[in-house]
Amino acid sequence: MAEVTRRRVIATASAAALAAPFVRGAYAAGKLNIGFWDHWVPGANDVLAKLVHEWADKEKVDVKIDFITSQGDKLLMTIASEREAKIGHDLLTMGNWQVRDKAEDLEPVDDVMKEIIAQNGPTPQIVEFLGKEDGHWVGVPACAGSQAKPPCGRIDLLKQYAGIDVQKMYPADALADKELADRWTWDTFLVAAEKCAKAGFPFGMPLGSTSDSYDWVSAVLTAYGATLVNENGEITVKSDATRQVLAWFQKLVPFLPPEVFAWDDAGNNKALIAGKAALIMNPPSAWAVAVRDAPQIGEQLWTFAPPTGPKGRFSPFIGNFWPIWKFSSNKAAAKNLLVYLSQKSAMEQLVAGSKGYDIPPYDRMRDFPTWSDVGPPKGTIYNYPPRGDVILSLASAPAPPKIAVQISTQATAVKMVAQCTHQGQSIDQAMDWATGELEGFMRS
Repeated sequence: MAEVTRRRVIATASAAALAAPFVRGAYAAGKLNIGFWDHWVPGANDVLAKLVHEWADKEKVDVKIDFITSQGDKLLMTIASEREAKIGHDLLTMGNWQVRDKAEDLEPVDDVMKEIIAQNGPTPQIVEFLGKEDGHWVGVPACAGSQAKPPCGRIDLLKQYAGIDVQKMYPADALADKELADRWTWDTFLVAAEKCAKAGFPFGMPLGSTSDSYDWVSAVLTAYGATLVNENGEITVKSDATRQVLAWFQKLVPFLPPEVFAWDDAGNNKALIAGKAALIMNPPSAWAVAVRDAPQIGEQLWTFAPPTGPKGRFSPFIGNFWPIWKFSSNKAAAKNLLVYLSQKSAMEQLVAGSKGYDIPPYDRMRDFPTWSDVGPPKGTIYNYPPRGDVILSLASAPAPPKIAVQISTQATAVKMVAQCTHQGQSIDQAMDWATGELEGFMRS
C-alpha cells in the first residue's frame, strides 16, 4: 500500500478549475482519508494524487491517500475488513459488483450524481446498473481504473502467421472495415490462435482464478448467449449455449501456454512484453509498459475490438466506483472531492496520465485526443474505448448482485472451463460441477 501525503508535491498534471464546490458557500475543510486503487500504468497514480491535492489546497482539507493494489485481492480484503470494523477510509475504490454488494453500508450519493450528470450527461447503462441499488446511487462512477479488455495483438505476427491485418480491420480515427470486422469471429480467433501457437507465439489467454481470466471467459459466454444465473437468481448454466462455449474452449486450450492456469493478472502482460505471445486481452497497461521496457515490442502492438459471436461483439468491462462509507467522518468533503474529480477537465488529465487506460464513465467522453495521439504506433489504442458495434460485457451478469459477486470472486466460469479442458472432466460433468458451486452460493 503506497501512501501519499498532502505535503508531497507531484508535478505531473496541469491545474483543473473547480466549477463550484459541492458544499455551497463554504470550504469543505477537515480531514479526509482516501483509498484509491493502485494503477497498473506507471505515473497514473501521480496524476490522480495531484488532482486531489489541488482540490485539498483550495478547500482547506488535510488529505491522506493510500494506493491499494488489487494483486492478491488486497483491495477486496481492505473493503471487507473496513466494512466489518466500521472504520478506515472515508471513501474507497470499489469495482463492479462490490458497490451494490456493500450498498447497505454506503452513503447515498444521489445529490452528487444529479450535479455530475447535469454537467457530463448520462452514464452508460451498464455503469448505472452497477452504481445503483434500489433506485439510488451508492457510488460515484470513477474514471481512474475503469477499463475495457479488448484484444491487444502483435501487428507483425498476426499478419504473418494468421493473415489478419489488424490495422486495416480496425484503423485509427476511422470506422472499422466492415467486411473484415464481420469475419472477425470467435471461430476466426480459434483458427488464428492455432496458427500463431504452431509458429511459436501462442495467444496469452489466462485461465486462473483472476480478474483477467474471468472477464474474458465471461465475454465469450455472453457472446454465445450463455449465462450461469439469470436475473431472477435461477441457475441457467446447463444449456446448449454453455455446451457450445465449453466445446470451443476444448479446441482452444491445447494451443495456449500450459502455464495459463497458474497465471496471475500480470501473466498475460509479461508474456506479451517478453515477445512470447501474439495476442492478449487487456487494457493498454501492457502496451504502455512494453513501450517503456521493450520498445521493439511496443511499436508492434495494436488494440482492436473483440471477436463477435452469435449474440454480438462484447468487450470485457470493469467499472470502478468511489463510494463513501456511512461511517465516514467527513462526508461533505468526500462528496465535494468526487464532484471535482468528475469534471471533464479532470477526467481528460486522468486519461492522458494513464496513457489511455482509463475510460470515463460518461457517454460523451469518448473524444479525448489521447486515444488518437499516443504511440508508438500512433493510434495504437484508438479502438480501446468501445466504438461501433462493441458492447461492454459485465462478468456474472445478469445474476443478482449477492450471487454475482460470489461468482466473480470465485471465478466459477473459469474453473468450469478448467474442469473440461485441464482436469479430465466431460462437458456435462463440468456443468454439473458449476451447478453444485452455484447452489452453494445461494445457500450461503
